[in-house]
Amino acid sequence: MKSLLTLLCAALLLTGCAGKPDETRPQAWLKPGVRVTLPPPAIDPAFSQQQLLTGSFKGKQQSLLVMLSADGQQLTLAGLSSLGIRLFRVTYDSSGIHTEQSLILPEMPPASQVLADIMLSHWPLAAWQPRLPAGWTLSDKGDRRQLRDADGGLVTEIRYLQRGTQRLPVSVQQFAFGYHILIQNLDG
Repeated sequence: MKSLLTLLCAALLLTGCAGKPDETRPQAWLKPGVRVTLPPPAIDPAFSQQQLLTGSFKGKQQSLLVMLSADGQQLTLAGLSSLGIRLFRVTYDSSGIHTEQSLILPEMPPASQVLADIMLSHWPLAAWQPRLPAGWTLSDKGDRRQLRDADGGLVTEIRYLQRGTQRLPVSVQQFAFGYHILIQNLDG
């Protein structure tokens, strides 16, 4: 569990220097030295998912069950133990990021980093484009979304599965921080 939380935190280190940072919004790392301001938490249409995340970082692998929900007001992520006990809850709304920890956990990455990976996977390109540093690109190509730096280097790649009208992320590969997260959607 400790390794997965560390991996999840490292993986969610997505933030970079945006053109005009909004100091009132949380920021996250896109790669070392590059921060970005997170988009607003609202999304339409709303969604709610139960997921099993399996992360790989520095040769170690760990899994964690999470509940993810987002709507026109907020984004909420809750991590559960294998017995269904809530370990933590992170909420991002118009007043900022709020965290609750039910148990003492090993090093967790900043909540903004975790939220950045989630938002990069789910939020529309238009929500991210104006926030990216000069020369950076975020594009959808088939079943992939790719974040590239100003030199064209691949920083993050997200793969998707099309399920009816839903496009569900199934993996996040973060090259700058060296982690990989497999996402198994447990709903339907």
